[in-house]
Amino acid sequence: MATAAPNALPFLYNQLEPLNSNQHGGFRVRGLTSLPGLATAHAIPLTIDEFAMAQRYYPIIFSVGQDPVPLALMGLNEGVNTFVNETGEPLDRAVYMPAYLRRYPFMLAKLRPDSDELSLCFDPTAGAVGDFADGEPLFEGEGPSEATNAVLQFCEQFETAGQRTQLFMAELQRSGLLMDGEVAIQPEGATQPFVYRGFQMVDEEKLREMRGDELRKMNQNGMLALVFAHLFSLGQIRDVFARQVQQGKGPAGSFTGAPPFPVQA
Repeated sequence: MATAAPNALPFLYNQLEPLNSNQHGGFRVRGLTSLPGLATAHAIPLTIDEFAMAQRYYPIIFSVGQDPVPLALMGLNEGVNTFVNETGEPLDRAVYMPAYLRRYPFMLAKLRPDSDELSLCFDPTAGAVGDFADGEPLFEGEGPSEATNAVLQFCEQFETAGQRTQLFMAELQRSGLLMDGEVAIQPEGATQPFVYRGFQMVDEEKLREMRGDELRKMNQNGMLALVFAHLFSLGQIRDVFARQVQQGKGPAGSFTGAPPFPVQA
């Protein structure tokens, strides 16, 4: 395994260290109950594999820019997350947490620019991997333990889902269905609505006007179900707004939409 980690790190990750038996043979992994950096993150990347579950709790939107990605909206303003407390601990553990968060502190990373090989790495600053007395061992002899194999499998599934998500987004852009999003919410007693912009969504009018053969293709390849999951989820925006008000975190007036971290799906 290589010994160097990439310089550009995605959200949550402070460092990346390749996992190997020589350096970490006696290390153990223990579960994280909170993610401090999550408290100020209002949007988290999603894969299309998660749409069916995520749309029950979060608005699913698409980021702006040349290469948009799906995002689970956890707050309507930057720096606001209505689903966790100030230490990043979920307020309701029955609520679905995106796979992006559940894979932390691990991820598969390309350690050399001239190679397509991905190595299992971890963030040593997370406090989840170390020379602990408790937790699951990472290695059994020189080979990976059952816990490490499970982590590796999860990360591989996440990468594969990310590739499918990129194909979905490319097809969504090709179809011309994406439009600039805007949501206006006017609470009872407010003189003016709070308007949230800076994200993308599917244009329902264009969807209704699509030719039958195009819709049939979208239905057969599973894309149509994903589009509807996204559209249905937008009703959760008002629920997130209500959560912000209840928690005393808003409203601040406008949602800029740009995620406060480099997105890697």
